[in-house]
Amino acid sequence: MMSCRKATTLMSQQLDRPLGGTERMALQFHLMMCSGCTNFNKNMMFLRAVCGQASGKS
Repeated sequence: MMSCRKATTLMSQQLDRPLGGTERMALQFHLMMCSGCTNFNKNMMFLRAVCGQASGKS
């Protein structure tokens, strides 16, 4: 299984570039198993949405 460190790195990278199929599948599998990383991912997506709204972007 992917480490939490690798998972958080991929979550950050997916904000800047599309993940490859293998990366995407491995990350999804990790998120199914790890509630901490799932929470981290939800928080990152929330912050991105809020920052986008504050700057007038969506």
